[in-house]
Amino acid sequence: MIKIGIVDDHAIVRSGLKQFFSDQVDLRVVGEAASGREAIDLVRNVELDILVMDLSMPGQSGIDALAMIRAKAPDVGILILSGYPEEHYAVNLIRQGASGYLNKECDPMEIVNAIRVISLGKRYITPAVAELLAQQLNRKNDATPHEQLSEREFQVFLKLAKGETAGDIAKALSLSVKTVSTYRTRVMEKMSLASNSDLTYYALKNKLIGNYSAQL
Repeated sequence: MIKIGIVDDHAIVRSGLKQFFSDQVDLRVVGEAASGREAIDLVRNVELDILVMDLSMPGQSGIDALAMIRAKAPDVGILILSGYPEEHYAVNLIRQGASGYLNKECDPMEIVNAIRVISLGKRYITPAVAELLAQQLNRKNDATPHEQLSEREFQVFLKLAKGETAGDIAKALSLSVKTVSTYRTRVMEKMSLASNSDLTYYALKNKLIGNYSAQL
């Protein structure tokens, strides 16, 4: 039996997934969470095989929680199920420890298939994500600015782009304000940008924030 935790801030999504998984004889939902912070508590307190997790949630997002979950539960498979298309986040998150990435518009059985593959200790790579990975290998020296950021820099970048203050970011990521400011400086240098407004414009232009949030 594959033990699953569902992380999504929409109760109707959690309910729908739970109902669908209940029809599969080898899957059992053993816990739910509505934020990244709750997801961390879930993996700490409940024995899980797979975490099916959204990205965009209030407070601590799935992106924020990923590294901490991976540190606390290295053997738990993490399947990202997001409203964002693969090209926006998939490669970054798989590099950061996600076991697979699916868009919410996928066929429901693909989620089940992904869970079964990940439960065997493997990564689930869709053809679309495989193509993105291949493209990155072919253009290592031509990566987009945000693809050159480290995991923590990417987290800080997204929060700054959404208009969060250094104090807010420090609290959400358990960092000092000074450390957040250091990350901000690195982000600005790596992306050749001069202000938080530039970060926001870049993120909107590349569809890393903004209109897609309605799909999540």
